[in-house]
Amino acid sequence: MIKATRYLKFLFLILIVLSSCITGERGTKEKLDSVEKENDLTRIMKSGKLRAVVDYNSTNYFVYRGQPMGFKYELLRRLADDMGVRLEISVSNNLQETFEGLANEQYDVVAKNLTITKRRNDKIDFTVPLEQTRQVLIQKKPDNWKEMSRRTLEESLIRNQLELAGKRIHVQKNTAYYRRLSNLSEEIGAEIDIVEDSIYGVEQLVALVAQGEIDYTVCDENVAKVNQTYYPNLDISTPISFPQNIAWAVRKDSEQWLNYLNTWIINFKKTSTFRVIYNKYFENSRSQQMVKSDYHSITGGKISPFDDIIKKESATAGYDWRFIAAIIYRESMFDPYAESWAGAIGLMQVMPESADLFRMNEFEEPDQNVKVGVKLLKWLDDHFKEEIPDSTERVKFVLASYNVGLGHVKDAQRLAEKYDRNPTVWQDNVDYFLLNKSASKYYKDPVVKWGYCRGDEPYNYVNKVLNTYRNYQNIIEK
Repeated sequence: MIKATRYLKFLFLILIVLSSCITGERGTKEKLDSVEKENDLTRIMKSGKLRAVVDYNSTNYFVYRGQPMGFKYELLRRLADDMGVRLEISVSNNLQETFEGLANEQYDVVAKNLTITKRRNDKIDFTVPLEQTRQVLIQKKPDNWKEMSRRTLEESLIRNQLELAGKRIHVQKNTAYYRRLSNLSEEIGAEIDIVEDSIYGVEQLVALVAQGEIDYTVCDENVAKVNQTYYPNLDISTPISFPQNIAWAVRKDSEQWLNYLNTWIINFKKTSTFRVIYNKYFENSRSQQMVKSDYHSITGGKISPFDDIIKKESATAGYDWRFIAAIIYRESMFDPYAESWAGAIGLMQVMPESADLFRMNEFEEPDQNVKVGVKLLKWLDDHFKEEIPDSTERVKFVLASYNVGLGHVKDAQRLAEKYDRNPTVWQDNVDYFLLNKSASKYYKDPVVKWGYCRGDEPYNYVNKVLNTYRNYQNIIEK
């Protein structure tokens, strides 16, 4: 029913486009321009996928204890849910690459802390503002700052922007920080030595200041406040700009998509959910303190306490350990004592029958549990390898089989073949019949051997594991 509704929405959009093309010769160019402007939203809804690019930092997008998190991440997830599409996130801390990717239709929306400027308006279209902030100078306090009086400490720090004359300030390349400092240099009538860094992101430069590697950098105040919680030797109290609007961006002249986003942002900002999300990342001290954890991707880089076990068993079977970690996150949330109503046990929710298959009697302990789970994945992969040689396609069949059992997936393949779909393609082919295998029309079909199945579970499981894996790929080192 949900897919049918989405299809009707898309069909309605197509009819509008077609009607604009058959109204006659007059105004043909204008009509074609209108079709082009409507194309982004139409394409997103048709593809069922929203492709967003974000920057990886401790406020917008990161992983904590295996869970993707972040202010921009949560907003994008709510947006995708409201649109009824799947969210696909990419990471780029290079603004030039970001804008090129947007122009080349690699991304649908840039969900970063973009300052609205006239210069950028020539290349992209901004949404309505999501928030306001101002740019602040990041400087290191003296080593003995805790022993200093407040007055002495203040005298040791830059408080007047005129004092920036002759100072060397590192900023991320192609950012509004560079342009603000350039303008400030003109305003104070003195040269500021501005170094554009093409390697490090904003928060990495902040860390370099804290470590004494560089003297100064600039970032948005809301990001600076979060970073100060784990770099208390930083001072962030010197503003270098007036309050500025922060927004997302879409391709130039993508009118219908921009209008949709603006309406969504305006309405969502009025909700209590938006306020909760904002406070979670910018006002909640507990959220800020978690950056100090070993299981935060910014600082510790660990996904779970079982990373070493996961890496070892994954390497044995030739898997990316982040893929296995994504499965474990979805199976047990890294709880080694997890047990399902059906009797599945441990990190990878191993069934006794699976352990018997590999003649492993002990499978409760984390190392043995992961070993059995990985062996089962490898066994399933070998089963499908000949008929589905493309590993990217095959992994979806493997994941579904791991979740619901090989028999139900084979049933869905047989149904696909019977109803003239491709039994070796997952999306809109085999996944459709697995999803609908709870309907009597399908589970009572003569080709079905394993009967009734709640197909929404494996259908959603495949998407969730692959989404989690993609998030880990974006952030966690291999």
